[in-house]
Formats: sequence, C-alpha cells, structure tokens
Amino acid sequence: MIEKLFENTMWQTRLFVVFAVIFGLIGSILLFVVASVDIYEVVKYTANVYLNGLHPDDFHEVIVSKIIGAVDLYLIAVVLLIFAFGLYELFISKIDAAENDENKSSQILAIHSLDQLKDKIAKVIIMVLIVGFFQRVLHTEYNSALEMLYFALSITLLSVGLYFLGKVSKH
Repeated sequence: MIEKLFENTMWQTRLFVVFAVIFGLIGSILLFVVASVDIYEVVKYTANVYLNGLHPDDFHEVIVSKIIGAVDLYLIAVVLLIFAFGLYELFISKIDAAENDENKSSQILAIHSLDQLKDKIAKVIIMVLIVGFFQRVLHTEYNSALEMLYFALSITLLSVGLYFLGKVSKH
C-alpha cells in the first residue's frame, strides 16, 4: 500500500511541468508582441523618413538590423512555443484539438518523444544563431582582404552546416 501511494504521488509530480508550460507560453506570447512592436516601429520610422524626404546615411543598415532583430525574437518565441507544447504532450496529455484537426499543419507542434522535442528546438536555436550572426555581420567593417576571406569562410561553413542539418531532417 505504501508503495502504491508513493508511486501515485511520484506520478502526480509530473504535473509540476505545467509551470514550465504556462511560463513558456507566456514568454512566447511576450516575445511575439515585442517583435511585432519592433516591426511596427520600423514601419513608423520608414514612413517618417520617406514622408519627410529624409534619407539618413545608415538608413538601410538600421532598417535591416531592426527587422533581423525582430526575426530573432520571433524565432526565440517559436522555441518557447515548441518547448511548451512538447512538455505538455510528453508529461501531461495529448492536445485534443491538435489530434482531432484534419489539417496537417497541426502536426508541426506534435511531439512524441523527448528526442523529437530536442531536435525541433535545436533546429530553431541554430536558426536563431544564424540570424544573430547575420545581424552582427551587418555592423562589421572589413578593412583587409583577410577579413573578407574570414567572412566568406564563415558564410560557407554556415551554408554547409545548414545543408547537413537539412539532410539529417529528412532521415
């Protein structure tokens, strides 16, 4: 009887995962809102520049940098969303609305194992790192041919890495 009580209690402790699910969803929603506000600010800034006939020297760099920053936030929000959905499905319950949906798009958040959750999160994190790299590259000045060679090599390595990541995804 003590063993059964202990096992039942231990099994119920999995419900503490709900905290990670709830706060993961809250974090995801907040990041979606913040990224959207950032995009809205870019639109306002761009409209202001064009309506007033201005064209600052660094206009394109500022716009691209801010949009890339917003994309970065969106990707991190997606990581949190996948994390929350995955934890819920693995530890709490299957999501009935997703299970009953005939639309195949509901399967994108379906997680059936911890390895599958890890793989999905890892792929999005890699994209976040690539976007972060691209954002830093925009603000880098190249003063020599060697620096340009390093830049070209880093782009090549990222491309090769993405190629192999795509190969692994298909198997």
